[in-house]
Amino acid sequence: MPSMKWRKLNRILHRDLGYFFFGMTIIYALSGIALNHIDDWNPSYSIESEEIQLEALPSDASAIDRPYAMDIARKFGEKDNFKNYYFPEPNSLKIFIENGSITINLDDGTGRLEKTSRRPVFYEVNYLHYNPGNWWTWFSDIYAAGLIIIAITGLFILRGKKGIKGRGAWLTALGILIPLLFLIILQ
Repeated sequence: MPSMKWRKLNRILHRDLGYFFFGMTIIYALSGIALNHIDDWNPSYSIESEEIQLEALPSDASAIDRPYAMDIARKFGEKDNFKNYYFPEPNSLKIFIENGSITINLDDGTGRLEKTSRRPVFYEVNYLHYNPGNWWTWFSDIYAAGLIIIAITGLFILRGKKGIKGRGAWLTALGILIPLLFLIILQ
């Protein structure tokens, strides 16, 4: 009979923690996928880039002042978004606009207009994944402990040949072996 109470408690704990941490699991799974591919894309921001061309630029960078830089931003529909400007190199002008920038080669007038916007859902889940504060750290630690409990209780949900004494043992061993092999191979 005590075995029956333990199994019931195990199922209840596994089920209720699974329900409670469902949202966190989705958050960390989505941001984990996004961060795994950070070399392929920016998971938090979408960047739109457009080649631009300006005519009749002054030959001397000292002739470019704040009103002149604002006028360049206006030509690309960004006058109200103008923030600041500077010269990263003697022949290059960079204008900062809200959520982007305009970069101009002063020698030939070629340039690039870049605008960024937050990726829906991915921005928010990545923000949480990067641990934004002390309270979130505590909740994330509780979540991690909950995952450990869910994993351990999951081992004992099924009995018999499909449980931990049969097929479950092989799958558990494989689930441990694969990360160990990657550690051995990649280090």
